[in-house]
Amino acid sequence: QLQASGGGVVQAGGSLRLSCIASGRAINNYHMAWFRQAPGKEREFVSAITKTRSSTPYADSVKGRFTISRDNARNTVYLQMNGLKPEDTAVYYCAASATVIFSSLRVANAYAYWGQGTLVTVSS
Repeated sequence: QLQASGGGVVQAGGSLRLSCIASGRAINNYHMAWFRQAPGKEREFVSAITKTRSSTPYADSVKGRFTISRDNARNTVYLQMNGLKPEDTAVYYCAASATVIFSSLRVANAYAYWGQGTLVTVSS
């Protein structure tokens, strides 16, 4: 089970840190990712981090502003979001996969496990 938290309401330019804690499984065996879904839009990739932290791809829209990290000892993945913009408003979901290949890290269907989502609202 994945539990995402840390969402809230923030003004444009502000920061938030999302957390995703796993229970019942050790995340060191999984590639982890964050996706988001804005109202009326499809779910989109935000960032991912591989098991060994060797790769951390980002969507172009968040590159340079967001940072993904993982703490395997705490069984937690984080998404530090700085310089937030109104277009970042969405429900953010964490996801996990033990088997996703590198070329599919940005593909939602490649992830078997999903958290419930946490809402981020950025006001202008």
